[in-house]
Amino acid sequence: MLKAVGQVLFSSELQTPKFTVHEKKGEDYDIRTYEATKWVSTSLSGMQWDAAMYTGFRKLFSYVQGNNKNKAKLDMTTPVSCLVDSPAGESCFVVSLYIQKEHQENPPEPNDPDVFVEHRKEFTAYVRTYSGFANEKSKREELLKLTESLQRDGVKYKDKPFYAAGYDSPFKLTNRRNEVWILKPEGE
Repeated sequence: MLKAVGQVLFSSELQTPKFTVHEKKGEDYDIRTYEATKWVSTSLSGMQWDAAMYTGFRKLFSYVQGNNKNKAKLDMTTPVSCLVDSPAGESCFVVSLYIQKEHQENPPEPNDPDVFVEHRKEFTAYVRTYSGFANEKSKREELLKLTESLQRDGVKYKDKPFYAAGYDSPFKLTNRRNEVWILKPEGE
């Protein structure tokens, strides 16, 4: 527990999913391909984005602290990602945490019926990185900047869904890392 709390507080030495950077478009964005991986996730709707991130993270933190069928304590990883979709005008969120390498093959089954193991296939995304404390307003502003950059460059992209990702504990005050990801259409 102390190790997990230390990782959450200081965001140090945390595993991240593997990806390849294909191209960096100046300060605007990267083009990354993420390997197929497993994530622990929870779906939420009927709430604001920031509330969904808070509620979702608490469920996922409980899972890594041993609230799973094996009672296994997993290491914290980054990022905490949030898939955002808006079918029929209602925002739906899937908050996820990458499952550490040692458990990728056979992740513990969650006890919480709202938590599930997600198998993400390989995907390519346009990624904009920014600093500071992320909130709904800043995420939307950065998403708009990324969209404008992609339009400027004549790049094809998927409008929905998109992701926001956070790499740091709320207790980390400086050098914070946040991202927004817009998916590249398959086959492009």
